[in-house]
Amino acid sequence: MYQYYNGLIIREGTTDVPAVQVKKLFEEAGWIREVPKWQMEKFSLIFEHASWAFTVWNDEEMVGMVRVVSDKIMMGTIMDLVVQKNWQGKGIGQKLVSLCVAKLPHGDWFAHTSSANFDFYKRCGFEVKDLSKNGTCVYYGYIQAKKDGHRL
Repeated sequence: MYQYYNGLIIREGTTDVPAVQVKKLFEEAGWIREVPKWQMEKFSLIFEHASWAFTVWNDEEMVGMVRVVSDKIMMGTIMDLVVQKNWQGKGIGQKLVSLCVAKLPHGDWFAHTSSANFDFYKRCGFEVKDLSKNGTCVYYGYIQAKKDGHRL
């Protein structure tokens, strides 16, 4: 599925997402650095194993994306939502969130994000819980990989 949004094209799909474009977005967001060549495939594989994904294109350049992991019945988690800095503030992120929620409008939605993004998700209709009373238990495998000497 394709749709137009403010002169951009939004593509729905989890296949044929170019790894090099995803890597570029992740680098600009500060999420990664110095990725070994042999790990490039992970930027495509994350989509192949996602439940839903939307990518935003300005001609041949991917300027935004969102990736969702879901059981497609009761819950969905936004794992990655990123928009190039020069395209932020134009409603692209909110549009991507609304497309995700529309896939499971009566389900429970979660966002895998940092506190710096709480205000954004509030604007999208998400509730930020009082973390002193509620929270999410997490295990970050990349931290253990660093401890084990498998990652820089």
